[in-house]
Amino acid sequence: MSDRNDFISRTKFMEELMRYKKGSVSRRHFLGVTGLGLATSVLGATLSRQAMAQANIGDRVVIASWPNYHDPADFESFKAATGAAVDLNVFGSNEEMLAKLQAGGTGWDVFVPTNYTITTYVELGLIEPLDMSKIPNYDANAFDPRFAGPGTVDGKIYAVSKDWGTTGMATNTANNNSKAVTSWKEFWDITQGAFSGRTTVHDYQLTTIGNALKYFGYSFNSVDPKELADAEKLLLDVKPHLFAITSDYQPAMRNGDAWLAMCWTGDGKQLNRDMPEIEYTLGKEGGEIWSDFYAVPIGAPHRDAAYALINYLLDPAINMKETLFHGQPVADARVNAMLTPERLADPILYPAAELLNALEFGAAETLTNPDRAELMARFKSA
Repeated sequence: MSDRNDFISRTKFMEELMRYKKGSVSRRHFLGVTGLGLATSVLGATLSRQAMAQANIGDRVVIASWPNYHDPADFESFKAATGAAVDLNVFGSNEEMLAKLQAGGTGWDVFVPTNYTITTYVELGLIEPLDMSKIPNYDANAFDPRFAGPGTVDGKIYAVSKDWGTTGMATNTANNNSKAVTSWKEFWDITQGAFSGRTTVHDYQLTTIGNALKYFGYSFNSVDPKELADAEKLLLDVKPHLFAITSDYQPAMRNGDAWLAMCWTGDGKQLNRDMPEIEYTLGKEGGEIWSDFYAVPIGAPHRDAAYALINYLLDPAINMKETLFHGQPVADARVNAMLTPERLADPILYPAAELLNALEFGAAETLTNPDRAELMARFKSA
C-alpha cells in the first residue's frame, strides 16, 4: 500500500468536499473519489456495528486539538457513521488549554493533551478516568508504553495515546542559499542574522523557552532561575528579529514570509511533502520528544459522543488515515503494520537513535511553574 498514491491531495479533497456539501456531486461520488469509500469497504461490518451502537450519541461532538492535526475526511466519515458532526476547536499551547479548562464552560467533549500535562489535570480534577468499555478499539498491548504510559495515573487510565513526535525546526533551504539548520544555537543565531524577520517560534512556553535553554546546553525542562534568566535574555534579544510568535506557522512557511520555524514533526512532514525544499531537522543539542493523547474533561456535555469519537479514531484503519494526513508517527503496532517500509524508515518521522536519545519528554512542573509562565508573558509583551 502506498502512503501517497492511494489518497488524494488535501486540496483535491477539500474541493470535492465543497462540491459534496453544495450538492453538486452524490455521496457515492464523494466517497469514491476521496477514498472514504475504500475505507468504508475495508471496515465493512465494523462501521455498521459502530453506527448501530452509537445511534443515540446525539448530533454533535466538540474536540479541542492542535493545528493541522486531523484529517477532515475522518470527521466526515464519523458523521456519516454516527450522525454526530465534529466541531474542531484549535489551540496553540497546553497552557492555553489548561487555562480554558480551569475557567470552565469550554463546551469540549474531547481534548488532546500532551504527556507531561496529564498528572496536573488529574490533580486539579479536570479530567475523568476513562471508561475503557466504551473504547474497545484501544488495545493496550498494541501500544508502545514509552508513549502510551503517561495516560495512566495511579493505576487508572485517564488518556489514550493519539500519536507522538519531536520538536525541531523547519528550514526553507531555497532562501539565502541556506542549508537546513541543525542546532538550536544556529537557530537563534541565524534568526538574528541572515534570517532576521523570517523566523517563527511557538506561542507555547514549553518549547520556546525550552529551545532557548538548549542554546546554552541547559535542560529543556529547566526551572533554575539563573538558567531561565539566560534564556530570557536570549529571547528578548531575538524578539525584534522574529516574523511571528505562533503555533500555526505553516501558512507563513508556505507563502515564503517565513524561512525558518520552530516546528513539530507532523508540520515538518506536511511541509516537506508539499515543498521538498523545506527540510525538518532536530537540534543536535537535544530538545523535546512528546506524546499526545485523547482525553475527556469532567462535565463533557456530549459524553457518549466523546467516547464514540475516540473509539472511532483509534480504529487502526482510521488511525492509519490520520497518520498519513497529519504526519505524526503513532504508537499503535497495528497501524504501523499497515504502513509501507519506506514510511517507517522516514527520517523525519523516525529520526536516528543518536538524535532521539538526546531529547527530553516535557516535565509536569513546567506547565505550572510561575517563573516560566512570567518569562513567556514578558517575552510576548516586549
